[in-house]
Formats: sequence, structure tokens, C-alpha cells
Amino acid sequence: MPFQPINITAATLSLVASSHGEATITANRAAGITFTLPASEGKGAYFRIVVGTTITSNSLIVKVANATDVMTGTAIFGQDAADTANLFETASTSDTITMNGSTTGGIKGDIIELEDISSGLWSVKVLGSATGTEATPFSATVS
Repeated sequence: MPFQPINITAATLSLVASSHGEATITANRAAGITFTLPASEGKGAYFRIVVGTTITSNSLIVKVANATDVMTGTAIFGQDAADTANLFETASTSDTITMNGSTTGGIKGDIIELEDISSGLWSVKVLGSATGTEATPFSATVS
């Protein structure tokens, strides 16, 4: 059975499987939160982050722990101008998700799911909405 939801309002949080794994983490800080994943080991750690408060300044960021871990997966955003969706894929070097409350997601109700699938690799699924000219939330920023 999943743990009780965990409400996060701090500016940063280092995710820990024993404390945050399998729980729904609700990001409730309009000024953004930076989440840091543990190093991937292929042990199946799973994190689910739900945007509880739309980002209005800064960004909601999820990044890997080190320069060797990367993410693989997709982000699907409902487009605000039509009844369509935009799909964005990770690149081979993607290690960061950045949601700005607009073009790259970060709107109340958006969901990020991450799973440690092998040493050095996080599987990621983002489902949400975006505004303006939608853009990929994925980048390589960890060195």
C-alpha cells in the first residue's frame, strides 16, 4: 500500500527511497522546488511528484544525483490552444526536468513519475499541461 501523500513546501528536497519512495509527493511551492534524485542503482526506487500549486516564479526542477546518471522517457502536455497534445522525448544526455509553470509544464495537477531501472538510468514519465509555445522540459544540466 502506498504511503500517505507528502506535502513539500521547501525550496529543495533530496529524495530518499525509504522516506519518499512509493508515496505521492505534492509540490506546493509557487516559487518552485528543486528535487534531487538519489544515485540510480537499478533497485527499482520509484517516486511520484504531483504539482499541487502552479509554479509562478523560478521552476520546479528534478535532477539526477551525479554526472553519470541520465533519464529516459517522455513528457506529454495538453496544449492550451487546442484539443491536442505535445510529446517530448528525452535526449541521450537528459538528466534534468525543468517545469516553469508555463511552456514546460509545472501547472497544478501535472504528474512526474521516476523509476530507477538500472545503474545510471532513471525512467521518467511526465503527464501535464503547458501554455504558450510548448517546449521540452528535458535538458542536461548536471555535470
